[in-house]
Amino acid sequence: MPRTVPSAQPNGTSNTTSHPANDMRATRQFFYERLGLSDRLLERCLGEALSAGGDYADLYFEYVTASSLGLDESLVKSASQGISAGCGIRVVSGERTGYAYTDDLSAERLLRAARTAAYIASGPAKQPIAGFTEAAAPSLYPIAGLSVDAEVSAKLELLQRADRAARAYDARIVQVRASFADELRRILVVASDGSFAADTQPMARCNVFVIAKDGENITRGTSGGGGRVMMNFFLTEKTPEHFAVEAARQAVLQLSAVAAPAGEMEVVLGPGWPGILLHEAVGHGLEADFNRKKTSAFAGLIGQQVASPKVTVVDNGVIPNRRGSLNVDDEGSPTQETVLIENGVLKGYLSDKLSARLMGIADTGNGRRESYQHIPMPRMTNTYMLSGEDAPEDILRSVKRGLYAVNFGGGQVDITNGKFVFSASEAYLIEDGKITAPVKNATLIGNGPEALKYVSMVGNDLALDEGVGTCGKAGQSVPVGVGMPTIKLDKMTVGGTGN
Repeated sequence: MPRTVPSAQPNGTSNTTSHPANDMRATRQFFYERLGLSDRLLERCLGEALSAGGDYADLYFEYVTASSLGLDESLVKSASQGISAGCGIRVVSGERTGYAYTDDLSAERLLRAARTAAYIASGPAKQPIAGFTEAAAPSLYPIAGLSVDAEVSAKLELLQRADRAARAYDARIVQVRASFADELRRILVVASDGSFAADTQPMARCNVFVIAKDGENITRGTSGGGGRVMMNFFLTEKTPEHFAVEAARQAVLQLSAVAAPAGEMEVVLGPGWPGILLHEAVGHGLEADFNRKKTSAFAGLIGQQVASPKVTVVDNGVIPNRRGSLNVDDEGSPTQETVLIENGVLKGYLSDKLSARLMGIADTGNGRRESYQHIPMPRMTNTYMLSGEDAPEDILRSVKRGLYAVNFGGGQVDITNGKFVFSASEAYLIEDGKITAPVKNATLIGNGPEALKYVSMVGNDLALDEGVGTCGKAGQSVPVGVGMPTIKLDKMTVGGTGN
């Protein structure tokens, strides 16, 4: 199957243009000058962390500047700005992990946290090395011209533009909420194996939520996007009007929706955000920790056919500007593109350093954490299915009677067996190969590994989502990207109240 690399934008292709302004040395200097760190102090902390024994220790420093602004009914209803900083210290001994963190970055507090982690994970002693080697990493996103540097008035203007555009779309739009949130996260990771990495990670997102009303009929629509982008992204590429019109369109469309049919039928998933189903129903099951513990439906299946031969799934952390992309993961390892399923055959798992060591597999650079208060674990970055050779219109024409799901809301999945339930926020009937009435309250019910075996057509229109994904696991949330081309599943259970 030909490989297609998604663009930094939701559609199209892109080269891997780097941003020289994002300099690891500059981030290192920031931590050393702002927080008073030094090589000697880092070595002392690692030595203290391994003082009770252990195989490995690392220090994760984080400094985050964040702001948010919310507009409701054309009025500013919320605004915040803040800075957080801290360090998480981890000690690994066999399968045991000791973890402690502190928001006081004085030498005394850092050494105390290191001792605490050491006592939790005490094991056979291993001497830490002296000196660090910086990891080579790409520069996938800019750190100049960011939204965090923009005046509040510029962000407020974006939200006001969204408010006006949504209300102008249709007189039945009765409520509009818009928000803008951004952050600049600086991280520094040093480890007892001598590795050293630093990164400055921007993030920005604009969101619009609307309510439409026609008599007693009330519907909702939402849209948003962003990524690791500059402020100019929201002025020229994905404007507030773009998100506002999309949210309003969804809400107004639902006013005329009919009840979704119920039963087993052919289902077509649209490109882009429907990849969230792939992320939840399949992606989590391919994270190495679940497979190491044999709690995943995919445990022990590497080399076996787990999906239709038309299905190839990758996790790619090196797409410029994408929400899920990272120069280095939260253990300091460079991210990469990892093939998970190729032509239906399971090829591998997403791993962090711990899972890689315990399972005897390569570290794929997928060790991620929500903040310095959390331990890293294997997590997805940008996960998507590659394009196939079918034209989307041919896929739709092939369906006699079925459902076309374009957008999704919430969903649930059981990692141990792959069973999922997803609600479709925008879906249509397909009748005699044509899209007809919009439907409401449609749910898709199935089993992730089984569902992929029924993929019979894969479109040539791969798209990634707009940049809104947030993934939860074990109480931690991290930004991710999802995507897929249009695909056809020969059968899937649809839940609904219609005929």
